[in-house]
Amino acid sequence: MNTTHLAPVTWQNVPTQHITAGGVSFAYRELGVNNPGPPVVCLIHLAAVLDNWDPRIVDGLAAQRRVVAFDNRGVGASSGLPSASMEEMAGDAITFIRAMGFDQVDLFGFSMGGMVAQEIVQMAPELVRRMIITSTGPAGGEGISQVARVTYLDMLRGWLTFQDPKQFLFFTRAPDGIRAGKEFLARLKERSADRDREITLGALQAQLKALRRWGAKAPADLSRIRHPVLVANGDSDRMVPSQNTRDLAQRLPNSELVIYPDSGHGAVFQFYADFVPRALAFLS
Repeated sequence: MNTTHLAPVTWQNVPTQHITAGGVSFAYRELGVNNPGPPVVCLIHLAAVLDNWDPRIVDGLAAQRRVVAFDNRGVGASSGLPSASMEEMAGDAITFIRAMGFDQVDLFGFSMGGMVAQEIVQMAPELVRRMIITSTGPAGGEGISQVARVTYLDMLRGWLTFQDPKQFLFFTRAPDGIRAGKEFLARLKERSADRDREITLGALQAQLKALRRWGAKAPADLSRIRHPVLVANGDSDRMVPSQNTRDLAQRLPNSELVIYPDSGHGAVFQFYADFVPRALAFLS
């Protein structure tokens, strides 16, 4: 068969697959399967499914690394009841990673996914080589117990102004932030076929419960995490206040810190052209 004119596989067209483990059928997508190094396993944010990953970041990482993203249990096209704690989500992620046959992985966790990554590395340290955690905070961190309140307020703002709430939750109201938000939301719509299922209200409520529990949890001894960690955020994060990112970098003994200027929770999406090569250099 002549494959000359077949489109390259990207986040826009990569097929969704399923693997069953622990009684759950996990939906996942993977790119760059022939690239060297441990796979990069992506852990997604609150209320998100596979189609909420920024194509520029996934495709950028997949240019050099194998990248795997999956739906949490009970979220999107994955089966089962949704988890209501970060510990449960971490356990599910470990089950998925081992079912995929990976002996060791790098983790990329965004927001809630960064909280799950912190649990994974403490539950199964031998499974993790390096971590990138962005727009996230530690257990018991400043303002994390208020994420639900901020989320509902900005969902209302979005409804009243006929805009996607992520325009308010992820980006500043400065001209650059507004423009970056519109560009990001447009990128999320590039995939038109085989799109994931939207998160259900029940799954969203379970995740908000997990965030409240995480915010009320006693701080962990992060000095025990000796893995290299890249920590990043914007300087004006409303969802997970930016001080949490600085706190993480101080408490993780082998960390690098990146704070992007004039940006919010979605800073790595706004500055993907800087973030992707920085992430690849860190992972290499």
